[in-house]
Amino acid sequence: MAQSTQEKETANTLERTPLYDCAVELNARMTPFSGWEMPVQFSSIAQEHHAVRNAAGMFDVSHMGKFFFKGKNLIEQLQTLVPSDLSRLQPAEAQYTVLLNANGGILDDIIVYSQGKDDSGDELCMAIVNAATRSRDKAWIVAQLEDSGIEFQDLSKDKVLLALQGPEAVSKLQPLVVADLSSMKPFGHLQASVCGKMGFVARTGYTGEDGFELMVDSETGVKLWRSLLDAGVTPCGLGCRDTLRLEAAMALYGQDITQSTTPLEAGLSWLVHLDRKGQFIGREALETQKQNGIKRKLVGLEMEGRRIARHHYPVVSNGQSVGEVTSGSWSPTLEKAIALAYVPAELSKPGQTVEVEIRGKTYPGVVVKKPFYRSPHKPKKS
Repeated sequence: MAQSTQEKETANTLERTPLYDCAVELNARMTPFSGWEMPVQFSSIAQEHHAVRNAAGMFDVSHMGKFFFKGKNLIEQLQTLVPSDLSRLQPAEAQYTVLLNANGGILDDIIVYSQGKDDSGDELCMAIVNAATRSRDKAWIVAQLEDSGIEFQDLSKDKVLLALQGPEAVSKLQPLVVADLSSMKPFGHLQASVCGKMGFVARTGYTGEDGFELMVDSETGVKLWRSLLDAGVTPCGLGCRDTLRLEAAMALYGQDITQSTTPLEAGLSWLVHLDRKGQFIGREALETQKQNGIKRKLVGLEMEGRRIARHHYPVVSNGQSVGEVTSGSWSPTLEKAIALAYVPAELSKPGQTVEVEIRGKTYPGVVVKKPFYRSPHKPKKS
């Protein structure tokens, strides 16, 4: 419903990234997304999906929130905002984590990049947050860090963020970057010359494949896009980004994880380091939930046949609605209908069968181990 309302708005009410003209030049199909006019596809979703799995694809993700932090005891201050232990982060390392409310509900999922210290001894960090939650995240973080002495900058509209993903990502990007990309570990990052100007390069992504996310100024971003296009990289839209991340069972904020779900319910317990750190927002709620046991869990479902279980479709067991599908699609790689859904804990083990109600009828699905797809191309973390 929100999207159809957005479609009625004039183009002038939507933000455009510095790469907007590059997408229009390629006749991309544009769509409103979180207040931005973004490319949903350039050719076909399946074609772009397979390009990322088998070669290399690039995405304009400049709509994402980009926050910069600077100050004394910065990591110690950020520790109170997330359930993950950031103290173990070394410079040039990053941590995927979540912001929580007091009830342990997820305000957003983010990546924190530790950038070490500057000459004055101040610690430096970057954080990438979701586009739809950027303004809320900013207000919440600023409120939490009030009187901390931490300097905060929102670089969201000043920088291009380009994701290059796929098994050929290193070979396609290396000629454009003055740094040894092959030696970078997953979630490693560095400052390097990109197309002749300094930029931020991280070995991260949202597709389940090897790849990089690059943050550069607008002019360099356009140059980088065109250079990668000339090198044979496939331009990709938000459509295949969704099918790729679903195959990798990566959560989508607003659907698979929300303020009403905790990381323990969402299968993100590996982000919660209760035994390694002190107080953080939501700690008491998570401790209570862990002690009492999780009543529902986010699981992977493989549907029998070609029926697709989509967002909000009811999950049924013994004739009763027991849960809800959060994400679902046809998997171009596996050639199966797959979905993520919340189900009671007793139905969460792989091999359990449930049904999904699709247009008034129920169709069987099987709980499977996540992720649905694991890339043979990704380098090891250590």
